[in-house]
Amino acid sequence: MSFDTSFAYTEEPLESAAALERRLRAIGAARYHDLHPFHDMLHCGRLNRGQVQAWALNRWYYQSSIPIKDAVVLSRFRDRETRMEWRHRIEDHDGSPGDEGGIDRWLVLTTGLGLDEGYVTSARGILPATRFAVDAYVNFVGTRSPLEAIASSLTELFAPSLHERRISGMLAHYDFIHPGIMTYFQRRLGQAPRDAGFALDYVKTHARTPEQRALVCEALVFKTDVLWVQLDALYHAYVSGFPPPGAFRPEDMA
Repeated sequence: MSFDTSFAYTEEPLESAAALERRLRAIGAARYHDLHPFHDMLHCGRLNRGQVQAWALNRWYYQSSIPIKDAVVLSRFRDRETRMEWRHRIEDHDGSPGDEGGIDRWLVLTTGLGLDEGYVTSARGILPATRFAVDAYVNFVGTRSPLEAIASSLTELFAPSLHERRISGMLAHYDFIHPGIMTYFQRRLGQAPRDAGFALDYVKTHARTPEQRALVCEALVFKTDVLWVQLDALYHAYVSGFPPPGAFRPEDMA
């Protein structure tokens, strides 16, 4: 697997942990999927109900794969402390007895949007690009180094501001959205900074050479691509109007 990292070697040399953090934040500022036109449409009320349904349906596959991804990451570590720290991420999404998780909260969203739960969880209607991108992410954390596996989660550094815009924008612009179905994003406002803080400290501590720091940056670039391509596919299918055979087709789509 290769990455387009030509931009990465024309900036400040990665000679320190501080330089690594500056590079990571620059990557997020340039490449995080909050910049995608589909997100702008979603948050500014320029999508119809069917297009919002399509986004939530496809995003389900990503959300439901996160605890699988995190279980793979956890399996890469022999030291107990890292496993103990990482395993709460699985419970955050899968839930625990008597406590719902992020997957349950995402299903509240899709159900609130009028999608059948069985259809959502079957993943039958998701776009091929969604499946390929998410599966590539799970494969990445299992085949690259443990350092890169953790680094790929660093998009969480940039998630809280996106969640804030999503909550306020969707509530303001869509009459079919109400606060009760937005609990996934509300909960992540607290969870994401905690998770990102651990991952950032980990890579700053364990990436000790410029070469290792470059790998950390490349892992974050890869993850931003995973997120971006899913929105590319949604735009092509549901804004440009070219859903592939077998994909979800909203009732209000001509």
